[in-house]
Amino acid sequence: TTSPETSGTRPTRSSRRRLTHPRPSSTLDANFSHLASTIMPLHEANPGASDLDLLLQALGPLTMLTSPDAFLEAVGLGDMPLAQRYGIAFGIVVFLFTMSSVLALLVWGGTFRRISEQSTKKSSSDLPTNVQAREGRPLMLERLLDARERMIGRYDEGTGPRARTVGGGSATKLTGMLLNVAPDGAKAVREVLPGLIDEDSKGPKKSALIQLVSGGKGVSGKNAEKDKAGPAKKEEEEERKKAEIRKHIPEGYEENYVLAYRKCQERPGGATLSGLPDARFEAYARAYAGCGTRTSPSYRRSYARLYEAQACRTHASEKEFRERFAARPRDIVGRLTRLEPLSADRHLEDVRDATCGEPFLDDKSYDPREVWGFLDCGPFRCEEEMRESAIFRRKRDEAAFAIVSGETDTVVGVAMLTRDDPRNLTIRMEAPILHPSKADGSPEQLESCFLLLDRLFALGYRRVQLDVDSHDEGGKKLPGRLGFTQEGTVPKHMIVKESNRDSNIYGLINTDWEKGGARAALYKKLHGLKAYRADETNSKKEAEYDEWQIALEKQREAASASASASAQTRETTKA
Repeated sequence: TTSPETSGTRPTRSSRRRLTHPRPSSTLDANFSHLASTIMPLHEANPGASDLDLLLQALGPLTMLTSPDAFLEAVGLGDMPLAQRYGIAFGIVVFLFTMSSVLALLVWGGTFRRISEQSTKKSSSDLPTNVQAREGRPLMLERLLDARERMIGRYDEGTGPRARTVGGGSATKLTGMLLNVAPDGAKAVREVLPGLIDEDSKGPKKSALIQLVSGGKGVSGKNAEKDKAGPAKKEEEEERKKAEIRKHIPEGYEENYVLAYRKCQERPGGATLSGLPDARFEAYARAYAGCGTRTSPSYRRSYARLYEAQACRTHASEKEFRERFAARPRDIVGRLTRLEPLSADRHLEDVRDATCGEPFLDDKSYDPREVWGFLDCGPFRCEEEMRESAIFRRKRDEAAFAIVSGETDTVVGVAMLTRDDPRNLTIRMEAPILHPSKADGSPEQLESCFLLLDRLFALGYRRVQLDVDSHDEGGKKLPGRLGFTQEGTVPKHMIVKESNRDSNIYGLINTDWEKGGARAALYKKLHGLKAYRADETNSKKEAEYDEWQIALEKQREAASASASASAQTRETTKA
C-alpha cells in the first residue's frame, strides 16, 4: 500500500483513522469459526449421531465458561473496563428479573388458564346469536315494572295519552300524579273527631291528622254535647265518624303520617319551637305522607326534611306553612320556590304580567321576544290569546306548573312536561318559561327543575329528555347545569314561526340522577354543602331506623305465630 508521504496526496480523516488504529482480528469471529470447524468434523466422524448430540458436542467448549471473566473473554470483551462490565451485569440481572416478574403475573393472573379454557371451549369465542343476546339482557326492577303498569293505567283504554286536549281550568292526570296527596279537607272539615289515630306514648298527643284535615278547628259545641251520651253510643258514633273521615284520606296516608310523626319524635331535624312542641313533628309528617306511597322512601325522607327545616325556622314561618298547607295541600314546596298546578283562572294574569315585556317586580321593560323568541307560541297580545295557547290548553300526556317565588309569593314563570311515555317510562321536560331576570341559571329556574326531576325519578321514570333550539345559546346552558348529557342534534326537527329549527337533544337517566352525582351536585348548588351533608346523614339514619322497625315487626309476627301455635297445641293436648 502506498503511504501518504510517497503518494503526494494529503490523507483524509478516515484514512488517517484506519492507518492509526488498524482493526485487529475479532476474537468473537474466531470463536464462531472454531465452532463451525468443530461441528463439521463431528458430523463426519459420527454420521449416525442425532442433531441434538452433535449440537451438545459442539457446544462443549461453553462448559469451560466457569466465571464471568471467561465468558467476557470468550465473546471478545476481555479487555473491557471494570465499570462497563458491572453495567452489563446489572442489565442482565434487570432483564432476568423483569422477565420472571412478567411470567409470574401471567401465571398468577390466570392468563394461561384462560387461554387453555378458550382453546378447549371453541364456542365461547363465538358471537352470541340474536336469541342468546336477547335472553342475556338483564330484567328490569320489579318496582319499575309496577310503576309502568300503574302509569299506563292512568289513561283510558283505546284512547292513548295524546287523545284530546284538556282546557285551562282543569289539571291533567299527569299533573295529578306528580302533585302531593292530601286529605280532602273540603269534605272532612266538618267531621272533626279527636282520636282518629290511636294515641300511645309515642303517638300524636292531640290527633294531629284530624287537625290538618279540619284546618286547625277544634271540637264543635254540637260534638261536645254528644260526648255526654252513653259510652256505648258514643263509641259507636266515634267509629262511624272515623270511617266517614277515612273515606276522604288517600290510601296509605294515615300509615305514613303516623310513621313519620313517630320517626321525627325519635330524630327531630332541629330545635323545638318554644310553645309549639309538636310543630316540627307535624311538618315532617304532613310532608312525608304527602309524597304518597308510590314514591321511593329515600325521596320521601329528603323532601320531608327539607320541608321541616323551612317550615320550622321561626314561629312566623311555621304559621305561614301551616296556613298554606290548609289552603293548598297538594303544592310541591321547595326552599326557594313552590310549584302549583297551572290554572288559567288562578295564574293567567300573573303569567302574562311576568312574560309580556312590561315592567315586573321593579324591573324595567324588555322585549318579550327574549322569552318567546325560540318557542312556537307567543308573544301574546291579550290574555284570551294566551288562554287559548298550548300553555293553558294541554294534551293529556302533558303537565304544567306555575313557578311561584317563595320570597315574593308571585308567579315568575311556567314549568311544563310533555310527551309522557309510560310504556317506556320516559318523558320530556321543556325549558321553564321565565321572566328574563329569573332565567339563565337563577335559583328559581334551577329549583323548579330540581323539584320536577326529583319527583319524576322517585315515581319510577327512567329517562327525562330536554330539547333545546340549537341557536338558543342561553337555553343550551340549562342542561349542563341540571346534569343532562347531550345525545345528539336533530336537523330540521321542527318548523317554529315559519322558520327551521335544529334541536339539540339532551337526556338524563335515573342512574345518573341517583347514583351518578347529578342530584347531589344540583342539591349542593341550591342548598349548600352543609345542607347536603345533613340530608345524606339523616337519610342514612332514617333508612337504618326503617330497617330496624321492619326487623322488629318480623320478630313480633314470629312471636305471635309461635304463641298461637303453642296455644293451639295446649288445646289439642287438653282435648
